[in-house]
Amino acid sequence: MKSGLISIIIPSYNEANNIELLYKSLEKEFTDIDYDYEILFVNDGSTDDTLLVIKRLANAVPNIKYISFTRNFGKEMAIWAGFQHVKGDAVIVMDADLQHPCCLIKPFIKGYEEGYHQVIAQRNRKGDNRVRSFLSSLYYCAINRIVEVDIRDGAGDFRLLSRKAVDALLLLNEGNRFSKGLFSWIGMDQKIIYYDNVVRNNGNSKWSFSNLLNYGIDGIVSFNNRPLRMCFYTGAFILIASLLYIFVNLIIIMNQGIVEPGYFTTISAVLFLGGIQLLSLGVIGEYIGRIYYETKKRPHYLIHETNVESGEGNASTEPGIHEIHRSWDH
Repeated sequence: MKSGLISIIIPSYNEANNIELLYKSLEKEFTDIDYDYEILFVNDGSTDDTLLVIKRLANAVPNIKYISFTRNFGKEMAIWAGFQHVKGDAVIVMDADLQHPCCLIKPFIKGYEEGYHQVIAQRNRKGDNRVRSFLSSLYYCAINRIVEVDIRDGAGDFRLLSRKAVDALLLLNEGNRFSKGLFSWIGMDQKIIYYDNVVRNNGNSKWSFSNLLNYGIDGIVSFNNRPLRMCFYTGAFILIASLLYIFVNLIIIMNQGIVEPGYFTTISAVLFLGGIQLLSLGVIGEYIGRIYYETKKRPHYLIHETNVESGEGNASTEPGIHEIHRSWDH
């Protein structure tokens, strides 16, 4: 008799060339693991043959499930959908690009059996672009000084979560999701497993510079209000400095008269203060934008097609979505 069920969530976006290779690696890995397993592919609006490949596999293998979104809702929503629909005693999240080595599944399960609720894979940056590695390290150094949770450089979504950890994450229903922060926020006992970075062989990375920049901004503003506090402190400092500057120049003018027209000083002050104001408005706008989207209470995603049976998993934690996509399927 098997020890339990392991669910594997695989967000997939234009990974048609990797799906079958990943499944074969997973199948081989589980041949000598004393657990049943299910694989849930979440097709995040792919424009290639990803869905066709997944459906072909699902028709041949009973323990393969899939969810296909109506469009690209993003990896965060794909992970969220996976949590809502899997039913395993433990859940593994991994990418479809073959950069998350399947050989770590056994150490994951060992950590789970030791009582850890999160077993986290943390990679080094071997083989990465040096400039990108430097900027990433700088980002993580900065973000951990700002946010209220600990976010590790190299520790991403690739991890095992116990059912207790998954249930805790399902309670966090916000629309603007930053999984790295959410994983850290729930806490619970954690174990780190280190591994060498795997360079992508098939396909292209979906993370452009603009995507990475937006993802970085999400990380900064999702878990604290310190940027707003920094705007307050910066404004207070500039106000005090400006008052001192005005007072000093008033004394000089009273004693010596007007020596220079002051064109440079005026322009510099206007440009500097204008830049600070625009930056502060941008930070405030980020928070207001998030409030705006949260108050809409739209579904986090819409499902176009799935083979997950009604009532499986935890789909009922988000009212409406389950019923909506069922009506579409039929």
